[in-house]
Amino acid sequence: MAVKIRLARRGRKKAAIYDIVVADARAPRDGKFIEKLGTYNPNTNPASIDFSDEKAFQWLMNGAQPTDTVKAMLSYRGILFKKHLQIGVNKGAITQETADARFEEWKNAKDAKIAGKVESLGSAKEAARKAALEAETKKKEARAEAIRQRDAEKAAANAPATEEEAPEAPAAEGESTEEQA
Repeated sequence: MAVKIRLARRGRKKAAIYDIVVADARAPRDGKFIEKLGTYNPNTNPASIDFSDEKAFQWLMNGAQPTDTVKAMLSYRGILFKKHLQIGVNKGAITQETADARFEEWKNAKDAKIAGKVESLGSAKEAARKAALEAETKKKEARAEAIRQRDAEKAAANAPATEEEAPEAPAAEGESTEEQA
């Protein structure tokens, strides 16, 4: 019986989430499986990969064949590198302590790289938000200035008209008083 480590789709339309499962190669994609190792969510950035490293390593050492996508995930998480080191230990090329030290060194470097990516994505998102806020503030200030100018123009247009009427009114009164006298 050929055993594969592969993805089983679930989730709704256009928002798929996958289960990482160990299944018989002849079983359908979303059908019967032997064991569920974890989940994979490609909708997040970076993609969320959550599965049991120990169980995946155990299945790989027992001969389970990963599909291409799962193989990339296993490589990303270091399971294939751990298998490579364990084969070296089994052949006597290196000691178990050396293999563990190499794997921990690789794991720490990988975790730092992932944390850096998450941080850069967060800072880029924050910078974009600040830029949008500044642009919105400038637009708001420009609108407020335009409204102030329009109100000033209206006030200037209304003010001379009332001032012109006011001096004419006394002159008219003065004329009428001269005519009366």
